[in-house]
Amino acid sequence: MPTKKDIVKDALEDLSKINFKKFCDALVDRRGDRKVAKNKVQDKDFMDVTNVLVSSFTEDETPAVVIELLKSIKCFDEAKNLGNLIAEHFPKSSASKATAATAAAGAAGETTCSSEEHFVDKHRTELIERVTNIPPILNLLLKKKVIQDPVYEEICDTKGNPEKMTKIYRQALKSGICAKDIFFEILKDKEPLLVEDLEKKA
Repeated sequence: MPTKKDIVKDALEDLSKINFKKFCDALVDRRGDRKVAKNKVQDKDFMDVTNVLVSSFTEDETPAVVIELLKSIKCFDEAKNLGNLIAEHFPKSSASKATAATAAAGAAGETTCSSEEHFVDKHRTELIERVTNIPPILNLLLKKKVIQDPVYEEICDTKGNPEKMTKIYRQALKSGICAKDIFFEILKDKEPLLVEDLEKKA
C-alpha cells in the first residue's frame, strides 16, 4: 500500500512543468507559521519538493497542504484526485475525510476548505470556555509543528484558560484545515469527554 508521501509524490509528478513551477511558487508564498524558503524548492524536482513538504509539515499534514496549494493555482481536478486517493487508502483517518472534502470543495470552485463546518469551528465558543487541559495540548501542537516556540511561549505566558484557547484559535489554527484536523485529534485524546459531549450536540 502506498504511503501518503508516495501519493503526494505521484500527484506532483503528474503536474505539467508550468503547473509544477506555479505550485512551488505558491508553496514559497504560503502564509502561516511554517515557511518554506525559495532555495529549498528552486530548480528541484518533484521528489525533492515532496521531501521538503514532509519535513516542513509532517507526512500526515502534507496532503491537505498540497490540496490547498493546488486549489490556489486552479488545479482543481488534481486536488480532487489527490483527496480521493488519500481517502481511499486511509479511510479511517479523520484527516483523510477532511482532505477529501477540501478537494471536493476546490473542484467545485468553493473558497472554503469544506462544505461542512469543521468541528473546531462549529464548537469554538464551547471549546474556548470548557477546555482545561491546555499544557499537554500546547506541547502536542508544538511537537506536531502546528506552532513554533515563540507562539508556544506566548500562549503559555497568557493568564486564564479561555484566553489561552482564544490565542490558540487566533495563532495556531489560522494556517487552515490541516492545523484544525491535528487540533481535533489532540482534543479527542486530551479532552475526550468534552469532545463526546459536543459531538452529541452536532
